[in-house]
Amino acid sequence: MDDLKVPVYDLEGKKKSEITLSEQFRYEFRPDLIIRAFLATMSHKRQPYGADPMAGKRTSADYRGRRGAYGSWINRGLARLPRIRVKSGHMTGVVRFVPHAVKGRKAHPPKAEKKWEQKINIKERRKAILSAISALTNKMLAIKRGHKVEKVEKLPIVVVSDLESVKRTRQLENLLRKLGLDEELERTREKRYRAGKGKMRGRRYKKRKGPLIVVSKDEGIFKAAKNIPGVDICLVKDLNVELLAPGGHAGRVSVWSESAIKELEEKRLFMVS
Repeated sequence: MDDLKVPVYDLEGKKKSEITLSEQFRYEFRPDLIIRAFLATMSHKRQPYGADPMAGKRTSADYRGRRGAYGSWINRGLARLPRIRVKSGHMTGVVRFVPHAVKGRKAHPPKAEKKWEQKINIKERRKAILSAISALTNKMLAIKRGHKVEKVEKLPIVVVSDLESVKRTRQLENLLRKLGLDEELERTREKRYRAGKGKMRGRRYKKRKGPLIVVSKDEGIFKAAKNIPGVDICLVKDLNVELLAPGGHAGRVSVWSESAIKELEEKRLFMVS
């Protein structure tokens, strides 16, 4: 149990006491469940798309290649394809409708009725959340994700419950720097141009994910945290795999309020019977 003890810091970044993490932080690390739950979550954000079912079919072209049909093209040296009728009987019209014709339909267009969302069992999703929570204690996973946490003694970082009443962005940013996340904040300030067509679709820049702040209630900290690049904040009851493991990769750096740790334990959130 000693390895599950982490220091509790005050708003000045100094050690105040110690706290024992709840049993949710001892769950088995299951990266397979994490990526499955992450993909299921992202699939619900995908917007269905598809072609017009009548695209390429709005034409007067008809097929007259059947033997015995009126105006049959058999024995005329013509390809038996749907053609547009012309006024003069001996002339042939251009081919339409078929996929290989100019202005023809597509052979296999994307269907708007396709179901993109993936389903996942409730217990699987909860186990994935528990697995992502337990990964928050692994410093090597955080470094592997690219976080700058060399100055941090133990993960996750726990701060007194007064953290929830911080209302100014500057005060919160100074606190994160005192907790050893100054290099992490500098890392998340960087942004770069996206490669590909996403630049034309409202996704010009790629930004990095920084610390996740978890609290039990909002007493002003949500407004303070929203303008710090890379920092996300949520209530402990609203935790999900997308926040805990962005991109499906576990080990995100997290800052918890002391009351959030206690609520996680007392209410036994996400536990699987």
